[in-house]
This record gives sequence, C-alpha cells and structure tokens, in this order.
Amino acid sequence: MVELDHDAGGIVTLRLTQPYGAGDEAAYLGALETIGRLDRPFALIAVLGGGRALSPAGERAQALWYKATRESMNRNCRGLAIIRPDATADTAATFQRLWSFPVALAPDETAGRAALLPLIGAGA
Repeated sequence: MVELDHDAGGIVTLRLTQPYGAGDEAAYLGALETIGRLDRPFALIAVLGGGRALSPAGERAQALWYKATRESMNRNCRGLAIIRPDATADTAATFQRLWSFPVALAPDETAGRAALLPLIGAGA
C-alpha cells in the first residue's frame, strides 16, 4: 500500500507498507516524483514496510530519482525520518550520503514527527 500525505505543518509522509500490491511500485515511484517537484520547505517521514518492495527496474528508477532530485531535495527538504522495521545505523548512513539534510531513524510516525518539527518549525 502506498500513501502520500501533506500536512499543514510542512511534513510530508510517504508510506510504502506491506502487504505490497501489484500497483504499489508504480504508485511509490509516482509519489517520489511528486515529492521531487515540491518547491517549498518540507520535512519527510518515510514509512517503509521492509522486505523487498521494488523490482530491479523499480530500484533503478528510484536510484535515478535520487540523482535527478538531489539539488531540489537539498534545497527544500529540511530533514528525513525513516520508519522501517529492519532499519539500522547503516540504513541512515546510506540515506545521509544522498543528501545534505539530517536523516534520522524513528520507531514510529509520532517519534519521526517529533524529530522533524524542530527542523521545519512547528508552525511552518
């Protein structure tokens, strides 16, 4: 299942959760495109269900998205909180190498939001 939510506080939440469905890869890549086009400050919560969600072609498309949007993400995104059951410090380090903004692991969306609010400003 894929969901993309924007709240009034400037936090964008992307959810790619199990069980994965037939259209989830395309929906996820479409959500990434939407995020990459944001032209305003925001912080991102990525709720990832773990396991292998993308095909090899999907993995390539995701990698191309990282490359294509690096400049705009660094300009607009204030921070990323990753919620993923199998996340480790290496996971955070991998994402941190992609971008200049802070990347944190969080156990749930509430903790992720709490980590991001100081970066975006509670009333932004």
